[in-house]
Amino acid sequence: MKVLFTGIQPTGQLHIGNYFGAVRNWVRLQHEYRSYISIVDLHAVTIPYEPREMPDAVFQLALGLFACGIDIEKTLLFVQSEVPGHADLTWIFNTITPLGELERMTQFKDKAAQHRKTVNVGLLDYPVLQAADILIYKGEVVPVGEDQVQHVEFTREVARRFNSRFGDTFPECEAKLTASARIMGLDGDAKMSKSRATPSPCWRPGRRSGPSCPCPDRPRPGPAHRPRHAGKVQHLLLPPAGHPGAGAVRGHRPRLPDRGHRLHRLQAPVPRNLMAEFDPIRERHQALAARPDRVREALERNAETCRGDAKATLLEVKEKMGLSRTWKI
Repeated sequence: MKVLFTGIQPTGQLHIGNYFGAVRNWVRLQHEYRSYISIVDLHAVTIPYEPREMPDAVFQLALGLFACGIDIEKTLLFVQSEVPGHADLTWIFNTITPLGELERMTQFKDKAAQHRKTVNVGLLDYPVLQAADILIYKGEVVPVGEDQVQHVEFTREVARRFNSRFGDTFPECEAKLTASARIMGLDGDAKMSKSRATPSPCWRPGRRSGPSCPCPDRPRPGPAHRPRHAGKVQHLLLPPAGHPGAGAVRGHRPRLPDRGHRLHRLQAPVPRNLMAEFDPIRERHQALAARPDRVREALERNAETCRGDAKATLLEVKEKMGLSRTWKI
């Protein structure tokens, strides 16, 4: 069985974009591969964060992923920082990675633009850690969106470079593009992101716009409320490709709010279909939340397995590099 690796940052709550863009696909693929799914907290600390909030963010993300259908008994969902081998292999890969390749990475440019005052070496080295994440488990398949293909190609190049210099060790992983359409944010210009998105009551199913609406144009007494982003949110009114409700609304293009129309008057079967999808998830979430020890035990058990797998890879790597063949934690 081929090895699949993917990761997700604990930088915010799971949202509909995460689910349809990635997690739903992982739930399906976990039965076809030996699946490693990492909560990549080491990646998350490359941008400003609140240390006191990190433990709960990691736990809540794990709880949410298990609730979405990640198999708590089968799939290796684990916390990245609990497997020291990731950082060890990153340093080794640093020694064979040209600086120029990192400076050309699109994600580094984007993150550096967002966090100009806090740009650090970790942001620059992010792709090397990603390569170590994948290759320490000899990952062969990496489910990604189009915006992450560059990182998979970088990982393939790292594997080729190491194999050429020290002998055949790592597979050249393949990007497996998700079948789901990209879920855009409320502004319609960028992919929905846990770290950039903030909840908007306007778009909760069955919720009317009101005084709590965070839109730039706050509602005032009057016949209509038309937020500035209304012209960009038609993608939120229809289910993404592959969603079970897509067929029910095929050919249905709800009219965006115009003068005299309120957002809550838009009629479409989307909320019903979404609830049919998410009600079982909510029920599983409630059941697991009532048993937090089960979630923690699964994470600890999986981390122990991953430490064993990481040790085998690192010992092989160190031997081929002429380094001391020991690795203890």
